[in-house]
Amino acid sequence: MAVSSLEYSSQFDHTPFYCEENVYFLCKKLCANGVADADGSDLYVVFISNEKKQIPLWHQKASKRADGVILWDYHVVCIQRKRGGDFPCLVWDLDSSLPFPSPLASYLSETIRPSFQLFSEYQRFFRIVHAPIFLHFFASDRRHMKDPTGNWIAEPPSYEPIVTEDKIVHNLNEYIEIRAEDISTNVGAELINDVSNKKLGVVMNEIQLKEFFSQVSQ
Repeated sequence: MAVSSLEYSSQFDHTPFYCEENVYFLCKKLCANGVADADGSDLYVVFISNEKKQIPLWHQKASKRADGVILWDYHVVCIQRKRGGDFPCLVWDLDSSLPFPSPLASYLSETIRPSFQLFSEYQRFFRIVHAPIFLHFFASDRRHMKDPTGNWIAEPPSYEPIVTEDKIVHNLNEYIEIRAEDISTNVGAELINDVSNKKLGVVMNEIQLKEFFSQVSQ
């Protein structure tokens, strides 16, 4: 019997409003259960945001609208691109109401809606980080989820915060700081090499994102 998207997504840890931690553990589980390469080399963590921290995304479970649109300050998903063969590029988004996982082309069409004309302050940019690097360096003590008086804005996960091997407790802010001026000017092999080696990955626009994932498996 085929497993539905809802049943499949329920196998992964998910705490609303903690998408970066959800993706961290999703990557680990995909590696552990054999869906991804054991070292995560076919996985990429993608932070979506902009200078204004206002990005519209559609088909989001947290939305109260029929079309599922919501204005996030940032969002994080995992994109899988297997090497060799004719494997589709897949987007793993635990906050989406679309099929889980979704092919990249349909995810971009339905979630980003590139044909939808937006004011410049709502343009989406993408920080692409290779999962093996992300899993090694990422840390969050959840300080961004507390109000000025120290109360939680949204209830945190029950497990302990993510700390790096060298005891770094928080660097989420470095990943979600995404500006148009940070967009890479490199292309092809240079761009792929940058993503494979840089701690904070590479910032791209939507066109570069598509090109990157069409080339990275070659």
